[in-house]
Amino acid sequence: MTPYTAVPLEPHQETALPEWVDYNGHMNVAYYVMVFDHGTDKLLDHIGLGKDYREQTGQTLFVVESHVTYEYEVRAGDGLRVTSLILGHDDKRLHVFHHMLRTENDVLAATNELMFVHVDLAARRSATFPQQAVRRIEALTKAQSALPRPPQAGRAIGLKTKGSVVP
Repeated sequence: MTPYTAVPLEPHQETALPEWVDYNGHMNVAYYVMVFDHGTDKLLDHIGLGKDYREQTGQTLFVVESHVTYEYEVRAGDGLRVTSLILGHDDKRLHVFHHMLRTENDVLAATNELMFVHVDLAARRSATFPQQAVRRIEALTKAQSALPRPPQAGRAIGLKTKGSVVP
């Protein structure tokens, strides 16, 4: 078991397809995000907030912020495994972190940090989570509590050089 295995949630797995490869010979950034999105779908299904939940309740989760780091190249044919950690939540938001590992050697290929907001689709406004969702989120958070906080979590992007416009 790697340190990124987020028990008890089974990781999402898929293989990088040749059509996902760009002119640099590795997977294009858009497909990293797509693979992470597939991992998100698995996580949301696990905690009862996936597609079925949206269809039954008219409520869903929207991503309001996303950060991706690229750690190691992914090429066509590489097997990929996405693990998911819940870093935090409140009554309307869910903070999630994904690791993408190459299955051949468990090398960390990329990470994805996401902030979601729970939304009532009829009102198109944020809404509090239902209690059963809170219980599932808290159960998974507790099950993952011994896992280390990823070092990439909370990172910001910017230049810190003389003449930079970034404060």
